[in-house]
Formats: sequence, structure tokens, C-alpha cells
Amino acid sequence: MKCPVLVLCAVFAVSLHLCAETPSVTAQPNTVYVGADGKFETPPDTALIQFNISSQADTAKEAYDLASKQAEATRQVLRTNGVDPKSAEVGFFSVTPRYNWKDPKHKIVGYQVTTSVSVKLKDFSKIGPITQQLADASIGDSQSLSYILESTEEAKSKAVADAYRRARASAQSLANASGRTLGELSYASVDTYENVHVMAPMRTMKVGMMAEAAPAPTEEFSPQNVTVTAHVNALFSLK
Repeated sequence: MKCPVLVLCAVFAVSLHLCAETPSVTAQPNTVYVGADGKFETPPDTALIQFNISSQADTAKEAYDLASKQAEATRQVLRTNGVDPKSAEVGFFSVTPRYNWKDPKHKIVGYQVTTSVSVKLKDFSKIGPITQQLADASIGDSQSLSYILESTEEAKSKAVADAYRRARASAQSLANASGRTLGELSYASVDTYENVHVMAPMRTMKVGMMAEAAPAPTEEFSPQNVTVTAHVNALFSLK
């Protein structure tokens, strides 16, 4: 007498914040298909400072010259703090005319030149001095700081391992509940994501405007961990 064929297909979602689409898998007899999320938290290895260089003048050339001076001042701040200016990423310079909108003819009254600058730092102790010196030099009226993880391979591997453990545990629980034995892995798909923690934009006052020198905004604080998450879909055989 033949035993009835048993087809089990279950999907377990540990969290719902991942937006990966479940791949199309045809469930085979005597298999169990599960999905699970895993994560790994680790301190960031890079600080990213971003700000804009902006200048205004009566002519486009004058505005461009002022922006160029701010760019050179930025390079000097980086050199002073032991950072190679070549490591900074600068966007293209945009020139925008400024109009007198109260004038019916909307005459041009000046020009504005802007560009964006991004600086990556491995040494977090340089964040405070650089942001303060940029403010003292009147470079950028606002700065944003974020912490990122550039070396992600190890973190991704650990997040995937965590997701797989959860997926296998779910499959094992279902196999036990059905009186079956969990077999080998026959299929798997993996998606990984990195969650970057961004601090709010900072505005740094000039030292001369303060009654006494205040600590840098980031002093004595620890950067938030970067969370790398993974989603694993796995198909196991059932014995």
C-alpha cells in the first residue's frame, strides 16, 4: 500500500520591514519552504561629512572666484587635520542667476555658485576639529554627519548566517510538529541590506561668537551601530 504524498510549504517572516520579493519556487513533494530575516550590528568604520560651498556676487566670475576661495580653504582645513584633499569628493559647480522679481523685466541682479563636498573619515577624532574649522572659515552654513560601514562583507556574512539559523529553526519546528525529519537544504536565496544611521544636520557657530569654547557636537558621544540585515529563503527536504 502506497503512503500518501505529503506536501508542506510554510513561510515564516521574522520581521516585515524588508521589502524583498519572495522568489517564485515550485514546492516539491516532501519539502518545506521557509523564509526568515537575520541581522548583525556593528560599529561603523567611516564618518561621512557633507556640506555645500555657496557664494553670491554681482557677476558669475566673481561668484565663481569666491567659491574657488572657499574650496581652497576647505583643502587647507583638511590638510591641517592630516586628511588628503584628494579623498574629498566635490560635485560640479553650478552657476545660477539671481533675479529681481519685483522688477517687471525680472532683471538679473547677481549670480550664485554652489557645489557639494563629501569627506570620509576613518579617524572619528577628526570630526570635531574639521567641522569647527569649516564653520570658522565660513564654509557652508550647514553640515550633515552620517556614519557608514564601508567594509560590509563580514557583517553581511554574519547577517546571512543569522537568517539561515532562523529559517532552519522554523523548518525544524514544522518538521517536528508533522512527525517528519528535516533533510538537506536543496535551495536558498539571499538578500542583504545596510541600515545607515544619519545624524541631524549640524550648524556650528564660530568660536568668536561663543562666550567660551564649547565641545564639538559629537564629543563624548558614540556613533550608533550600523545594522546589516539579510533575508534568506530556503527549501529543505523532508524525510
